[in-house]
Amino acid sequence: MADLNAKQIQKSVKIAPGAVVCVESEIRGDVTIGPRTVVHPKARILAEAGPIVIGEGNLIEEQALLINCFPENIIPDKKDVEPKTMTIGINNVFEVGCISQAMKIGDNNVVESKAEVGRNVILTSGCIIGACCQVNTCEVIPENTVIYGSGCMRRVQTERPQPQTLQLDFLMKILPNYHHLKKTLKGNSTPAKKLK
Repeated sequence: MADLNAKQIQKSVKIAPGAVVCVESEIRGDVTIGPRTVVHPKARILAEAGPIVIGEGNLIEEQALLINCFPENIIPDKKDVEPKTMTIGINNVFEVGCISQAMKIGDNNVVESKAEVGRNVILTSGCIIGACCQVNTCEVIPENTVIYGSGCMRRVQTERPQPQTLQLDFLMKILPNYHHLKKTLKGNSTPAKKLK
């Protein structure tokens, strides 16, 4: 029985070709992981209250927690509760030990180590949530906002954070040498051209 449940949970996880997802990561529920996304060992992605869709080129580091959970005032046993999809854009970085419950995250954001982003926060694009900062308000964070320091001060930066393409490329080469990877979807990718 436990094996059957584990297989049902695994079938709802869709990993695009080109993504690197370590077996030691914990992924539960209806989760879709886009191409060129790297999920480190011990990272957790939990879709409890609805699906999680992760775009292309995201980096999810060790002990990061991305969770789509029910709000505190909702009992999950009710049948009239509509599942809401958590959507994460492209080129985002979730650093070691961060927690993100944000239902909508745009592109090129960085959630630094031990930072926490609440369910009612919408991260637009180019935002940085600094190390150990907690943002649990009901608001849309404007583009290119940096939240930093023990007082969670804010400022707007002139440029977006650069995508971590070099780090992603390095990790995509190195991680398979030292960790077992979860299998990606087959058949959804475009066929490779035959060599002449």
